[in-house]
Amino acid sequence: MMFVFFEPADDEKLHILRRRDVYREWQSLDERRYCLVCGEIITGREIRVFRTKAGNESHHVACPTKCCNATPMEWVWPTDDVLIKIAMIELERRRLCMITRAARETRFLPKENGRSMIKRTNPEPPFK
Repeated sequence: MMFVFFEPADDEKLHILRRRDVYREWQSLDERRYCLVCGEIITGREIRVFRTKAGNESHHVACPTKCCNATPMEWVWPTDDVLIKIAMIELERRRLCMITRAARETRFLPKENGRSMIKRTNPEPPFK
């Protein structure tokens, strides 16, 4: 069965979401869900709706994130636990970016005779 993208009116889109998402109830298109596949928070307004090429009443809904075709089964409410997990992942991603950037910058520090010009002192032995 071939599906084509379809942009329904808001009330029709909410009706389609309510029919297609048998796992969680939709009260409005402004409600948010966390996609377990791509890790993004999405709203009902953003969700993509498809219908059969024949144009009958058969619809399919998918995550709006590029290259993600998750369906309602893979969307959960963004609880505090989920939001904390998202924040932790984002912090770790930023930390790794900073480490990578610092490593790149140190490659371009001036060198003296093939050795780094950063002076490293040898610590004194604790006992003589």
